Amino acid sequence: MKKVLIGLLGVSLDMGTRENRWERWRPTVSLFQHDDLLIDRFELLSQARFRKLASTVSEDIEQVSPETKLNEHLVEFKDPWDFEEVYAALYDFARDYDFRDDEEYYIHITTGTHVAQICLFLLTESNHFPAKLIQASPSKKNRDSIGTYNIIDLDLSRYEVLANRFQDEIVESQALLKAGIATKDESFNKLIERIEKVSLRSAAALLLTGPTGAGKSQLAKKVYELRKQKHQLTGSFVEVNCATLRGDAAMSTLFGHKKGAFTGAITDRAGLLKEAEGGLLFLDEIGELGLDEQAMLLRALEDKSFMPMGSDSLVTSHFQLICGTNRSLQKSIKEGLFREDLLARINIWNFELPGLKDRAADIEPNIDHELKKFANDSGRVLRFNVESKNQYLKFATSADATWQGNFRDLNASIHRMATLADTARIGSETVQEEIDLLKNQWHASGRDKDMDVLSSVLDDAELSLIDPFDKPQLANVVLVCRDSRSMAEAGRKLYAVSRQTKKVANDSDRLKKYLAKFSLSWEKVVANS
Repeated sequence: MKKVLIGLLGVSLDMGTRENRWERWRPTVSLFQHDDLLIDRFELLSQARFRKLASTVSEDIEQVSPETKLNEHLVEFKDPWDFEEVYAALYDFARDYDFRDDEEYYIHITTGTHVAQICLFLLTESNHFPAKLIQASPSKKNRDSIGTYNIIDLDLSRYEVLANRFQDEIVESQALLKAGIATKDESFNKLIERIEKVSLRSAAALLLTGPTGAGKSQLAKKVYELRKQKHQLTGSFVEVNCATLRGDAAMSTLFGHKKGAFTGAITDRAGLLKEAEGGLLFLDEIGELGLDEQAMLLRALEDKSFMPMGSDSLVTSHFQLICGTNRSLQKSIKEGLFREDLLARINIWNFELPGLKDRAADIEPNIDHELKKFANDSGRVLRFNVESKNQYLKFATSADATWQGNFRDLNASIHRMATLADTARIGSETVQEEIDLLKNQWHASGRDKDMDVLSSVLDDAELSLIDPFDKPQLANVVLVCRDSRSMAEAGRKLYAVSRQTKKVANDSDRLKKYLAKFSLSWEKVVANS
């Protein structure tokens, strides 16, 4: 195949019109002096103001390689360091050039500004130039020699080891987000893959949703560590639980204040938004933030500026934002407790973290992780014996384990058993004690929740007339009703099994009659949600 070279005129390196130019290494001319590199055609790209130099270079190439056909092309750009201008000029040339399948193309990247070299690389990598790159170098020992050259093929399919290194980096990043825990749950692993991609490709706000204890705070820290590791953040990780912010303290904590802004403000305070400059701000329980603070936060996100309390001038801060919540912000908007425009701003990427009960396959690796943490903190290395571990896992993955506090419950549970173990092995007796403790803890908590639900639709006198046996069931029915769009939908959920045996499944009527037993109606149940 014919070899075709495309290259920019080197207005500095190729310089010279006098006879002594042959005493210098000139990259463009030198490529045609190698006996093992026979070039059939050369497309020389230059600007009109360097026409004389281009002619001299062409003449010298004809002298050293008479068999090479030369074509000169004018490629104009006013500023050779303007990336957009240079890229556009080279792109236009590549688009208009008639590339042939029976020719082999090489792009010379020794000459031109660094900007031009980068543009040539990008256009070759994207196959706008269907070519290989060629780099010329002078000899270190003999300056007037023809030097050397290297050919770079950008076909990455040839570099399996390199491609594997990129894949290994992705795996390492995902492992960091999972705190090094070898999770097995397929849906959770897919979620982490998505978060890893978004974290490294976007600086937009992230919204982490899910129940309390699902790991939102830990994940936010890991996103920060990942972006910091990749040099995408330069500042600090700043975290605050919005449920702890109230009144002037909320404004001051987030946005700062000037001395004397309010009683007790004896010095200036920068505020957490300023503290997070160049870094990442994690606002946990964002749904608890007051409406005034929400309005200030919205402006800070849109304008990158805000007004500290008692200040007459704006303060700027650039940071990435991650928000966490365990409540429905859409419901809060309907209740007038959350701004719809702020939700739109922080909800660009929304990731819902599942609770521990929904990740049964990940309970065992998380147990191992908690034991390692305990060993690091206490200096005691403990293990379950085979029987006791199976005993604990059987319970932990059963319907009896509600894991209401999610990973916080698991962490506390492992800590208790490891602390009480008298030897390096956690035995069956210790495990059974822990299982009994968790059952009682969750049962008591469930009872309290049931009473909270029932108290919202019945007064004390009405509640006193209901048997303890009926209370958990009625509380569940109320919750299902509130989570449904209609009585028919609620009925289908509640009678999902028995309705299959009926010729006419009148779910709404059955539910209506059940509620009536307790002097309740559909309207009363959903009105108090």
